[in-house]
Amino acid sequence: MSVGHTEGTAPPAVVCEEHEDCGIRDVLDRVGDTWTVLVVVELARGERRFGVLQRAVDGISQRMLTLTLRRLERDGLVSRTVFPTIPPQVEYALTPLGREMTHLIKALADWSLDHRDAIAASRRGWDEAHPGSGIR
Repeated sequence: MSVGHTEGTAPPAVVCEEHEDCGIRDVLDRVGDTWTVLVVVELARGERRFGVLQRAVDGISQRMLTLTLRRLERDGLVSRTVFPTIPPQVEYALTPLGREMTHLIKALADWSLDHRDAIAASRRGWDEAHPGSGIR
């Protein structure tokens, strides 16, 4: 895969001297991404091979899992270990920095589970009040 295939559609990085959010938006974009949250939740349970991760994260494609893992590795949140076997075995694990944020992600996941029914009901009510809005 070329480098261009690993880039997302996020806006270019801002120059720190010019903006108060120096790096905050970039970090929040990464840790707030749906696939990142689900992959980190799974890796919080321990080291995982690629195929195990793909089966555990419902709906993620091979390409999206590859991109997500590369981005997390680039950010220092995930480590990738290649074992010299035939075929090579690769395991992914959270780094200490990645493990440090798991309590935050777990809290967000728990909140989502606790409030999903209320949010679904609110969405239904809004959709009924705004038919044809195109928002879903």
